[in-house]
Amino acid sequence: MKPRCVILGVTASIAAYKACDIVRRLREAGCDVRVVMTPEASELIRPLVFRVLSGNQVYQGLFDSPETWNVEHVSLAEEASLVLIAPATANCIAKISAGICDDMLTCVVAATKSPVLLCPAMNENMYRNRITQENIKRLKSLGYGFIEPQTGRLACGKVGTGCLADVDVIVKKALKAL
Repeated sequence: MKPRCVILGVTASIAAYKACDIVRRLREAGCDVRVVMTPEASELIRPLVFRVLSGNQVYQGLFDSPETWNVEHVSLAEEASLVLIAPATANCIAKISAGICDDMLTCVVAATKSPVLLCPAMNENMYRNRITQENIKRLKSLGYGFIEPQTGRLACGKVGTGCLADVDVIVKKALKAL
């Protein structure tokens, strides 16, 4: 039997380093993990790290030369049993809510028929912003799943809500969604 395929979207939150543990844990659970990084995320963590952890090519740009010829964002979307975005920035959430497809990750989300699970991670002011909350509300009404952020020390040094949910919680809910 073919393993369940999880497309893990990684966006430019400082919490991107936790995605490494998510990859490892999903693989231990028998999942085939394909990582799609936004260009900005690769400024925080090198794609090579995810390639080693996942055992798969890491996808970044829409116009990168594919290792095999196919329309990658469509083929990834079709392979997906689940699209998990952890961390999901306010920018990524806003683009998905507005239907903007200007990078590999947002194109995969637009093309998939599989469940999409977003894990917000951002500064508390950004998370509590009315526009961000409306985008989350809209996506929830459209059937997108969310794993809410937790309260803790944020990158700015303050304590507030906006920390990526615990890796155990994310992996557990992702496996349940499968």
